[in-house]
Amino acid sequence: MTDLRIAIVGFGKIARDQHVGAIAVVPGATLAAVASRNASLPELPHFATIEELLEHGPPIDAVSLCTPPQVRRAQAVAALVAGKHVMLEKPPGAGVAELDPLIAMAAAAKRTLFATWHSRHAPAVEPARQWLAERRIASVHISWKEDVRVWHPGQAWIWEPGGLGVFDPGINALSILTRILPKPVFVTAAELAFPANCQAPIAANLTLTDISGLPVTAEFDFRQTGPQSWDIVVETDQGRMTLSSGGARMAVDGTVLAQAPDEEYRGLYRRFVELAATGASDVDLTPLRLVADAFLLGKRTIVEPFVD
Repeated sequence: MTDLRIAIVGFGKIARDQHVGAIAVVPGATLAAVASRNASLPELPHFATIEELLEHGPPIDAVSLCTPPQVRRAQAVAALVAGKHVMLEKPPGAGVAELDPLIAMAAAAKRTLFATWHSRHAPAVEPARQWLAERRIASVHISWKEDVRVWHPGQAWIWEPGGLGVFDPGINALSILTRILPKPVFVTAAELAFPANCQAPIAANLTLTDISGLPVTAEFDFRQTGPQSWDIVVETDQGRMTLSSGGARMAVDGTVLAQAPDEEYRGLYRRFVELAATGASDVDLTPLRLVADAFLLGKRTIVEPFVD
């Protein structure tokens, strides 16, 4: 079996920090080209756009779309029409409904469409899901707070319509939540804080529940300085389970039960290689639907302007 030849489209911070290294160590994957207007890798063929890549680039089997979500749909269409497998960075799109035609296109072309949720591949997520499956859950609280200037420096797209604002990291928490809980959850209320000069929220408080009435709350904030918070606390009939460091560490009543180094993006590319071998797709839109419902139900307040 030959390696899956992958081109990265959109070569920003996340592509440089995570995707390149993951592809380099995952068996069955190889990085063949880069398409980006503003960045490249010296040792690889480079193209300004995905159209140039598909027309003039080297032979490839797949594209990994790391561009802002507002432009991914059109790029995914171009790749699928060209017969390529497609990986979508999170969030998979700027809206929910735009993903349905892509799913249909991929199925008709017998090509993989993979909507990725990297935080679900954090090492303590599966142990947490298994532990919770055997307990009665009383409540859940999410605290997901980080400094946007550290994690998204100069990324103006995140403040535009479709950029999600604080939900860009917050959707990671929702992707974990919807993986570890035994029942589906839905949003019942939300409070969204919009900077006066931005089209996307800088902070959000969500109230969620499931069909049985489980209380779930979430706090997202892009204004955190100092230590960053990526924690999910679950109260159960057999103790308090805490997922911390974005899902890297699981503890119950302070005793660590699972902890390992971050290999989230390696997990994504292992899955991509597996899917592409048969042309199967994996597109779970549940976290994006929760964000869309938060926008639908959210009470909006205007806060001080954001200056990067």
